[in-house]
Amino acid sequence: QVQLVESGGGLVQAGGSLRLSCAASGGAFSAYAVGWFRQAPGKEREFVAAVSRTGSRTDYADSVKGRFTISRDNAKNTVYLQMNSLKPEDTAVYYCAAEVRLWDLEPRRNGYDYWGQGTQVTVSS
Repeated sequence: QVQLVESGGGLVQAGGSLRLSCAASGGAFSAYAVGWFRQAPGKEREFVAAVSRTGSRTDYADSVKGRFTISRDNAKNTVYLQMNSLKPEDTAVYYCAAEVRLWDLEPRRNGYDYWGQGTQVTVSS
């Protein structure tokens, strides 16, 4: 069973950048697809981005496409979310999640089994 720990959140001005990290332990990391999700106060949790087992396939929510980039380093058991051109509406707690995938298929937007505790991202206007 994999354990996930997010880091890299913080306070940034609109237009700025942050890079989130999701460090995994306790499992064969290369067998997992990984997604990033976020939840703002009073709102439902929403999908942000996901990456396949090898990193060859990615998916993004329309709201972040062109601004965020998801990537992974399986040698370091880590997935990254590079966030550029941040907007106040990006403010949320960001979570990474993982699920076992038998093949290097397109990552999903739901159905993840393992979740981290989250990291706060606050974008000031």
